[in-house]
Formats: sequence, C-alpha cells, structure tokens
Amino acid sequence: MNIIQQKSDPFAAMRIAEFRHLMIGRFSFIMGLRMLGTLVGWWIYELTNEPFAIGLIGLAEVIPAVSLSLYAGYVIDISEKRKLLLKGVGFYFTCAVLLLLLSSKYTSAQISKHWIAFGIYIIIFFTGIIRAFTGPTFGTMVAAIVPKSILQNATTWNQGIWLSASVTGHATVGFLIALIGNTNSLVIICCMILLGLTYMYQIKPKPALNMKGEKTGLDSVKEGLVYVYQTKELLGALSLDLFAVFFGGAVAMIPVFAKDILQVGPIGFGWLNAAADIGAILIIVLLTFFPIQKGQGKKLLLAVAGFGVCIIIFALSKLFWLSFAVLVLSGILDGISMITRGTIVQMRTPDHMRGRVMSVNSMFINSSNELGQFESGMAAKLLGVIPSVVFGGCMTILVVAITWVKAPALRKMEY
Repeated sequence: MNIIQQKSDPFAAMRIAEFRHLMIGRFSFIMGLRMLGTLVGWWIYELTNEPFAIGLIGLAEVIPAVSLSLYAGYVIDISEKRKLLLKGVGFYFTCAVLLLLLSSKYTSAQISKHWIAFGIYIIIFFTGIIRAFTGPTFGTMVAAIVPKSILQNATTWNQGIWLSASVTGHATVGFLIALIGNTNSLVIICCMILLGLTYMYQIKPKPALNMKGEKTGLDSVKEGLVYVYQTKELLGALSLDLFAVFFGGAVAMIPVFAKDILQVGPIGFGWLNAAADIGAILIIVLLTFFPIQKGQGKKLLLAVAGFGVCIIIFALSKLFWLSFAVLVLSGILDGISMITRGTIVQMRTPDHMRGRVMSVNSMFINSSNELGQFESGMAAKLLGVIPSVVFGGCMTILVVAITWVKAPALRKMEY
C-alpha cells in the first residue's frame, strides 16, 4: 500500500496488528476506568450528599497527576514504552481491587461513611500518580507503532476508541449500579482492566529512541515545556482546552442534576454521563471517513464556543430529553476539538520529544478535567449548582473570544 492509498484509507492504521492490540486493550482499559470514575462520583455523593465532595475527587487526582507530569515525560522518553505501560495498567488494576474491598458489606459494617470516603480519596490520589506516567505513554505508543504517513488516521482511531470506551463505560455503569450495586460493578471494572492488560501484553517492546546529545534530568524536563511554549499552535490548542474545560466541566455535577434536579435515578444518571460521549463518538466516526480538510484552527475555536453554549442550556434545562440532547451536541463539538487538538500535538511533535510533549499535553488535560471538577464543586458550593454551571459556560465562551484575538497562529492553522 503506497502513501497516497494509506492516507485515503480510513482503516489504514487498524490494518497494523500491533495497533489493533493497543486499541482493543485501550478500549477495555478505558471502559473500566470510565466506569470507575462514574461509579466513584455516584458513590461519594451517596456517602456524603454533598456536591463539593464530588469536586474533591478531581482535586485528589489532579495534584499528583500534574505535579509529576513533566518528570513523567522525561521518564517515558528514556524508558521502554511497553514495559512502562504494562506497569501503569497493572497498578490501576491494584487500585480498582482496593476500591472493591472498600465497597464490601464487611467494610461498611466496620468503618463509618466518613472513613470510607476518606479511603476513596486516598486511592484516587494514587491513581493520579499512575495517570501521570500511563496517559502520555499511550500517545507515544501510537507514534511508535504506525508510520508518520498515517499518523492522522491513527490519531482519529485513538480518540475514537477512547470515546467509544468512555460512552460504553458511562452508560453501562449506570445500569450496573441500579441492577447489581457498587460492589458487583467494581468486580466487572476489575475484569475490564485486566482484559485490557492482556491485550497490551501482546505488543512488542518499544525501546527509547537514541537520546545521545540530549539534555538530561531537569534540563531535559524543561526542554519539553519550552518546546510547547515556543510552538504557538501547540500552546494555543492546549491552553484553549485547559481553560475551556476548566470552566465548562458540567459533567462533574451530573450526579446532582440526575438525583436532585431532573430526578432520573442511577439509570438516567448513566445516560446523562454517556450523552456527551455518544455525540463525540458519532462525530469521530464521521471524521474518520471525512476528515476536516481545511480551516482546522478556526473550526476548533468555533466548536469550543458552541460547547460553552450547550453547557449553559444544560444548566437551565428542567427536561431530561433536552438535557440529554444538548449534552450529545456538546459531545459532537468536543469531538471536533479533541481530534483537531490531538492531530496538532502529534503532527507538531518530534519523535525524540514525544514523551515530554505528551506529558505536557497530559498535564493540561489533567488540569482541565480534574481541576475543572474541583472548580465545579467549589462554584456549586458558593453559587449553587445551576448558577455555577451557567457561569462555567459563559467563561468558556469568553476564553474562546480571548484565544481568537490573542492566538492568531492557532486561528489560522491548517494541516
């Protein structure tokens, strides 16, 4: 297959056996993690009946994840990628087993709800440490497996697989909580993570590239950060994601909307959690066959602005079908953003710096998602749930307006 055929073939990356193993393993692993994150949010709210407690979950994970991100990038660049990935997924499995034990009837009989919640926060803190190393490794593995000529196609598949797993995990766990409870749901989550580990084990070792002449230690860590800062398209795309998701993270408050405002219970909670991901996977399937051909930077900004509008409508809605519909639309717009941003990161990153740049990318994503979850909890405590989400949507639109003016390189970018 020549390069032109590869570029026009929507299945080009999936024809590579190792990439298939990585994608199947990632699907199972991410599905387990998204089930876990959704379950923990519901579980914490059941234990505390306090929206701010949901925000603390994000804070517990983001502190170690962001603190270690830059160092993790250096470690990834000098390490054998497959071994590092397997270790990270194995540690995630251990944390899921600990949460399973914490959810048992025996533990509930011996320990108060307060201490169970505290135990959950401690375990989530350790998942943040693991995430700092594991998340960026997936990005470096993609580039190590597929040729550069089909990297955009591989990036689209990688994002699509992540979102497919996310929507499946979100929707499934809502039903599982309703049917079999938290503990049995955690058993299934552990099995999903273990299945993912099995598939990733089949990938061949991916040794570090020759780092001869590269800076080491702290200087090398700084080099990745400097590269992102000097590459304006990268900096603009990552900053946009950081602030837009930080203020637009309405998903963190979905347990409150499902239980107290829309009153749809755990099944409705699962569907609301899955709604944005349903929209995102729909658009990513479409973009796999019909990729954006021009004006990608401008379309990225417009998509994020539309995402902010959807968040405002969701906050004000009192109808389940309308809330679900605008979350699906927000997912469509977010999917456009994810594909565009992911492609910019892959295309603008030299191979020998992928670990460090992917870690900076991960640091921005971790900051936006988990700090956004904490911001949502804090804003809900200070302003009330509905006003806090409206505020977040308005701030997202403001961030896009500022980026449009201040980052012309991103607005004009095409690839």
